[in-house]
Amino acid sequence: MGIPSRILRAAGRHALVDGIPFQLPVYCRESPALFAAFPVDLEKARALLPGNEIHPLRLWNTGLLIVSVMDYRNTSIGKYVEFSVAIACTRGRKPAPRLLPALLPWCYGTGQFVVELPVSTEISVKGGKGIWGMPKHQGSLDYRITEDTVSSQYDVDDQLGVRITIQRPRRAWLPLSVGASNYCAYRGMIWKSTLYFKAKAGLAMGGKGRAELLIGDHPSLAPLRALGIGKDPLFVAFIPQAEGVLDDHVEGWFYSEPGPILSRPEGFESVVNLGLGQTWPPPPTAAGRGPASGVNP
Repeated sequence: MGIPSRILRAAGRHALVDGIPFQLPVYCRESPALFAAFPVDLEKARALLPGNEIHPLRLWNTGLLIVSVMDYRNTSIGKYVEFSVAIACTRGRKPAPRLLPALLPWCYGTGQFVVELPVSTEISVKGGKGIWGMPKHQGSLDYRITEDTVSSQYDVDDQLGVRITIQRPRRAWLPLSVGASNYCAYRGMIWKSTLYFKAKAGLAMGGKGRAELLIGDHPSLAPLRALGIGKDPLFVAFIPQAEGVLDDHVEGWFYSEPGPILSRPEGFESVVNLGLGQTWPPPPTAAGRGPASGVNP
């Protein structure tokens, strides 16, 4: 899927949103990315999705958890790492058929519902949450690339949050030109945003030992631990250099539940006083994770 001409026509124009100045399009360049997909319990995944329009993508009798980490090295708002934990999903009046949404994503609104999204910098939280409704929060993250593995970890209150380690595919051979849809819950609404990117990816289908996913014991991570995540991934991928553009149009709508919603969703109070800081917190050290040379700018 190519970048819409509407976005290309806006190239070079300037925007100022919530005090954040940037030039269009909102881009990333030269940014490594890792991906790993794990089977999860379908009904437990369904319980995490708010409202009645977003449904877990069904692979036979399981859902799909997607862990993706971007090391954003060149962007409109500086350098930062973004660690996403999401449930593959579809959009519609009812759940989609099995498998077809993966083959025909435009027919079923295929994308991912983001459950957890720590990032390195304050400005990324302010922009990602305040403008696009992404559930970002600042945290201690790292991103490590060796000849054999790619890994990332974030900590929560000096405890292990989540760590993902994948066996690095030997060659980036698969050309990609795709649009990826993110669905997020914020302010009692669902927000849909789209990222278009081009890259060459190294892809390896699942197997024992291709990836290790560790989830810590912090109470905030209880929903992830309850998903019934399979030990072995269905696939892993590594992109040495991704080039991407974030759509400047965003879609939002109310989500509703059968009964009154008694717990107030997070709102503007979480971003209104944030600044434009680009300083990273110290890298994670929990569970034996020590500082690594060159991890942070």
